[in-house]
Amino acid sequence: LSCQRVNFVLLFSVAKKEKKKKAKKISDEEVGEIQETGDFLIKPESKVAKLDTSQWPLLLKNFDKLNIRTAHYTPLPHGSNPLKRSIHDYVRSGFINLDKPANPSSHEVVAWIKRILRVEKTGHSGTLDPKVTGCLIVCIDRATRLVKSQQSAGKEYVGIVRLHNAIESEHQLARALECLTGALFQRPPLIAAVKRQLRVRTIYESKLIEYDPEKRLGIFWVSCEAGTYIRTLCVHLGLLLGVGGQMQELRRVRSGVLGEKDCMVTMHDVLDAQWQFDHNKDECYLRRVIYPLEKLLVSHKRIVMKDSAVNAICYGAKIMLPGVLRYEDGIEVNQDIVVITTKGEAICTAVALMTTAVISTCDHGVVAKIKRVIMERDTYPRKWGLGPKASQKKMMIQKGLLDKHGKPNGSTPVDWKESYVDYGYPVLNCYNPGLGIHSLTQSKLSQFCLQCVWQALGFCRHAYQIAPKVLL
Repeated sequence: LSCQRVNFVLLFSVAKKEKKKKAKKISDEEVGEIQETGDFLIKPESKVAKLDTSQWPLLLKNFDKLNIRTAHYTPLPHGSNPLKRSIHDYVRSGFINLDKPANPSSHEVVAWIKRILRVEKTGHSGTLDPKVTGCLIVCIDRATRLVKSQQSAGKEYVGIVRLHNAIESEHQLARALECLTGALFQRPPLIAAVKRQLRVRTIYESKLIEYDPEKRLGIFWVSCEAGTYIRTLCVHLGLLLGVGGQMQELRRVRSGVLGEKDCMVTMHDVLDAQWQFDHNKDECYLRRVIYPLEKLLVSHKRIVMKDSAVNAICYGAKIMLPGVLRYEDGIEVNQDIVVITTKGEAICTAVALMTTAVISTCDHGVVAKIKRVIMERDTYPRKWGLGPKASQKKMMIQKGLLDKHGKPNGSTPVDWKESYVDYGYPVLNCYNPGLGIHSLTQSKLSQFCLQCVWQALGFCRHAYQIAPKVLL
């Protein structure tokens, strides 16, 4: 065997030397010829390298799969990725997925976090009873604008029910729990802090995890609508079994899109992270405890806006189609959506007024109605009022041809009054036998009689005394 190994090594070394001999070195002259004859150009290709955005964070995930309406826009050097905000802005536009301890109330816990982080506002995603533990989403400053949407999101609980008497089998409890699904009538418990009136709450799904017949204790999981009383559910479960029952223990395992395994932290973690930042200027712990508010909106359909349209939306402008860059599949009318920037920042939540099919076929119109503005004003620069009509209006105000609010006065030219339409006033369509159907605006009201205006409004023509008040 040793002789065979030696022969193999010798043969391997000989073969290596032969390969080295065969490998020719290119001379400088040959290199020059290759450079002269070679065509070293980057040629256009029909296939474009696809960008992998499956690992992009938060609202930019799978960005390449969004439908493209237009790619023509000017990026502005304002705003930033939610994960790269300064620590001051990061804390004040974030939330904490807190593991609420037993005994203190939800309001006490939120007040403690406000004091620890030294912020102006805090809010939570739904009250937990003092003895209940688990997932409590605490929103900070700017993120408190999302509190209402999180309070109405679905919840999941794991609880322990104690039965007053023994039952025949575990299967009987599982079957009773399965019966208590769907829309149920509930009245808040005696110890509740709200008015005890009958209400309807929906339980989406429930299942029995374990049952101990000796101690008459059952562990169950339930997915339900916000505002469902699990304590009342346990009482109903006992009544359905005919033995009576009560809730022994409860833990919330999911609130909205966040659960126990999604970056949940304790009160001690929050305190330690703030201590590290105060004493060692180490902000990495705070960034692990607090997460950007955009994480709460990942389940919403997205619409991406141009940077030039962002600040107008922050001031309450309508979400118009010319400002849309990309939009997601499956958008339906009256569906809650989130409007974002090209950097992945949430501008506002909105209610869709167009479907995906309509957005792809139209070239103008209102895409969505603003529900709640999230971004602070002037994060992006103002880009409205820079067109030719707006510039002409500013010059006329300076010359005194319009009043300081841009409204016509005695010096306003007639052609401006005829061509300019003030969209701040409603357009009234009315009928006059001599003039036909007309559209009345503030600039053209003087051309028509009050009788014509009253016909449009459906009032009596003799009530002319209050006409100016109604129109204004």
